[in-house]
Amino acid sequence: MPRFIGRHTIFHGFGRKASETPPRSRAFTWWGSDDFHLPQGTREINVRLQAEDGAHSSGILYTRGEGKTVIVFDHPRADFSSHYLTPFLLEAGYAVLGGQTRYLGNDVNCEHECLCADLAAQVRYLRAEGFEKVVFCGNSGGGPLSTFYMAQANTPPPDRLTTTAAGEPYDLNELDLPQADGLIVLAGALSEGALCLANLDPSVIEESDPLSCEPSLDMFSPANGYRRPPEVSKYSEAFLARYRAAQRTRCERIDRKAREEIARKRKYRAMMTEPGFGALPLEQQNGIVRLAAASHTLTIYRTMADPALTDLSLHPNRRSIVGLMQPDPQTANWSIPGFVQMMTAEGWLSTWSGLSTRVNMHEDVKKVTQPVLAINFEADVTILPFVTEGVYWNAATQDRTLARIDGDHFAFKAEGRREAGIAETATTIADWLKSRFPAAR
Repeated sequence: MPRFIGRHTIFHGFGRKASETPPRSRAFTWWGSDDFHLPQGTREINVRLQAEDGAHSSGILYTRGEGKTVIVFDHPRADFSSHYLTPFLLEAGYAVLGGQTRYLGNDVNCEHECLCADLAAQVRYLRAEGFEKVVFCGNSGGGPLSTFYMAQANTPPPDRLTTTAAGEPYDLNELDLPQADGLIVLAGALSEGALCLANLDPSVIEESDPLSCEPSLDMFSPANGYRRPPEVSKYSEAFLARYRAAQRTRCERIDRKAREEIARKRKYRAMMTEPGFGALPLEQQNGIVRLAAASHTLTIYRTMADPALTDLSLHPNRRSIVGLMQPDPQTANWSIPGFVQMMTAEGWLSTWSGLSTRVNMHEDVKKVTQPVLAINFEADVTILPFVTEGVYWNAATQDRTLARIDGDHFAFKAEGRREAGIAETATTIADWLKSRFPAAR
């Protein structure tokens, strides 16, 4: 049976009318814009769900009337309960579920295999609420998560995954994974692991020392082709080949440490099941229990070092030289937060290891037979064009659409009204939905 993870109080379907919505919830604030108000008559329903493995997740269901089609937003750790597209989709006649997974706000122990149970609970809840169609909209890290779920849901037992990436029992064949009816990938990563591998700084010499640096592998060294922004860097093919190989070597090094940690815990868990364990002195029992339970936290420094950040000839698009979380890519790489910095061994292998994660949108979408819309933001500094294009070309369905929108990773435009890309994205999605899925109005 799947492992039991978490225990919390469960509540279903309590809500309030739009007139009862507090002022802070009536307008969606997105990075300085307060223009996105919920349409009149919107009802917000707070949802608490329990997965089959016992873990709990939550979210907000937004609806204006009869339930026909609902759009579901999820992310492994980010709070998508108030996604910036929600007001637009409601106005177009669709309901929205903004999800919050069991790992909300902290993915230190995030295992994507377990997240399948959370998404399954959402789909079951929405079907029970009377929705005819459920469409996932996977934004950023939610793209590979939603695609991974749909691939597993579309795989009939007994051919689903039976363990986590760490090798622990977690049999998805024993879970009820109801299928969704469509998939929208919105600036989705290939996987969080692939994103981390592309950005993993291979110049780190010692994992415990954030200042350790091998100069010959430093992408921010002028000797290797780096130029101070806004000047564009230019790295040689030879440097890039050494750099990418060294990134894999560093990832392998972290993976080995993670697997050693898991093997140690597994060894002492097995000792706890031996017939003579209960007869051991209590102090000895305590030592074994602690070695079976304790986790060394993996600290992963400098995880925003993709040469494509500063060399715009790599996977060219309309991006500028800017870090996703800091204006300067070098500052972003050497400071906190990066993509990942503290993880359990199990969470690292499942989520952020580019070599061990089972999540890969280009592979998972080969099992998605439902309609697929893949949206690429042309100025995205993080999700480069080949990722979205690969979703389109690899999708199993014949009903697949590729859309390109002038905007950065958050749909913001560099010229004109900054938020115009959000409205354009919403229109693109609404038009695609209306030709395939019934709206409530």
